[in-house]
Amino acid sequence: MPPVAPIRVVTKPLAPSELAAFIGNPFPDMVKFVVDLDRRLVAVGGALHADAEALLLEQGSRQEALWGGNYYPGRGADECVEYGSLINIRPGQGNRSMLVQDEGVRGRMKKLVFELVGKGEAPG
Repeated sequence: MPPVAPIRVVTKPLAPSELAAFIGNPFPDMVKFVVDLDRRLVAVGGALHADAEALLLEQGSRQEALWGGNYYPGRGADECVEYGSLINIRPGQGNRSMLVQDEGVRGRMKKLVFELVGKGEAPG
């Protein structure tokens, strides 16, 4: 497996050149992310959503506000965000699947990813 880029907590828009550093580290065409919908930040990178989740929990995030997905730069706004992650399996919150089932949560995730990571543009 290729080297894994460190996880970065993003609170301001990520430049395309900064995003490009995550491509290939370790995935060739995507970057894992975990959003904190309460604190309005995104942890980007790493090999597992659980690692980004753990980092955010250490930094004061609440479990209920964290949702994971995958970002595919270069696919355009309609296809760049996937809402699947093992950390999303939360029967207590009504989410019994890896996929985020609540349309409202998905909308909030997408809005935050668009603001801080990108809208599916090719990485710079």
